[in-house]
Amino acid sequence: MGAAMRRIQAGNALSAFGLGFTVPYLYVYVAQVRDLGAGTAGAVLAVFAMAALVVLPFTGRVIDRRGPLPVLVGGAVLASVGALAMGVSGSVPAAVLSATLLGAGTAVMQPALATMIVWCSSPTTRTRAFATQFFLANLGLGVGGLIGGQLVDASRPGSFTLLFSIEAVMFLVLAGIALTVRLPRPTALAGAVLQDADADAGRRGGGMRALLSHRAMLQLCVLGFVLFFACYGQFESGLAAYGTEAAGIDPSTLGIALAANTAVIVIAQFVVLRLVERRRRSRVIAAVGLIWALAWVIAGYAGLGHGGQMVATVAFISTYALFGLGEAMLSPTVAPLVADLAPASMVGQYNSAFALVKQLALAVGPAVGGPMGAAMHGPYIVTFVLFSLGITVLALRLGRQLTPVQDQPSLVPASRVVVRHRPETGRESEPEAEAALAPAR
Repeated sequence: MGAAMRRIQAGNALSAFGLGFTVPYLYVYVAQVRDLGAGTAGAVLAVFAMAALVVLPFTGRVIDRRGPLPVLVGGAVLASVGALAMGVSGSVPAAVLSATLLGAGTAVMQPALATMIVWCSSPTTRTRAFATQFFLANLGLGVGGLIGGQLVDASRPGSFTLLFSIEAVMFLVLAGIALTVRLPRPTALAGAVLQDADADAGRRGGGMRALLSHRAMLQLCVLGFVLFFACYGQFESGLAAYGTEAAGIDPSTLGIALAANTAVIVIAQFVVLRLVERRRRSRVIAAVGLIWALAWVIAGYAGLGHGGQMVATVAFISTYALFGLGEAMLSPTVAPLVADLAPASMVGQYNSAFALVKQLALAVGPAVGGPMGAAMHGPYIVTFVLFSLGITVLALRLGRQLTPVQDQPSLVPASRVVVRHRPETGRESEPEAEAALAPAR
């Protein structure tokens, strides 16, 4: 890992640490500490998500034109202002405006960070780089939430102001670290194996037109929506409602279940990485669908209540742990695949488009899953078992749209890459292009 990548990963971990301080307590802070009511708290959370949906469609083009660094620094400063403002918000307009700034700032940081990781990695190192990012982000969120929980006191608004101030400082630290990073030139990023992507984008017209005509990327976006809808979109809404209503889980157990989810990710991430980095990405994602289908079946068993309260509790925690195992398998596969599908001149737009899909899933997931998990217990479990099996089907279909190297980047070091340029066209000849993808014999 080079110096630039180390600094990017350190900034990512520190910003996640800051988010962990406040995200679990945002609802309680607005509704109870500031006494603005549950309706205002729900509106603040909705605005936080909607701000991301507004800014992300424009973020990718700015990244590709100006580079990810100014976007990351601007987003971090914006989020820092939003966090500080939230810490002193005592009225509905102030809380909503603060949530808007905080949501917009954190949203644009995601594709900017992803693009910086792409610029500082190669197709062969990208898998490990994104796995490290996911590991550090979850570790930061977990540690931040743990420490924040020891500092907050609902009877003292000042304790929450302290948390939001720490979050604001962490965003500024991220901006400061980012400004010390020396990024490579984007024209030097693509390896010889993947050079044709820019030419293909040119033939499709460039911009969003090129992205929308890229069949593999569209299929990956559909798959991504289902992934986030069936997992992250249910954690704190439908699945939590199902656990407390159908399985009779004590609300405090939800915190233990989320801790188990994070613990599995942190413990298993690099063990899983060694198992998946030399396997086809499409098959790894397909396996995640099967693991999550099993997780939903176990959650369904917890709701039946046949084994008593203890058995239901263990089964419910196991569900979150299995989700964590699947997440650890996805982190070195999905985000690097987005980068490898993108032409070098459109990495920001591809990352932003996928981040937008994620935000849509996170917005729709609770709206659909919350009522179902609370009142339609059987249909809820069956629905998400089917969604999980759908992940497997979609992943296998996506695999047929990928080149061998896109599906399995570990083929690159063993490849015999020979690229010859025709003097009259500057394009590589067809036989050599095929040889570049053929394993050495």
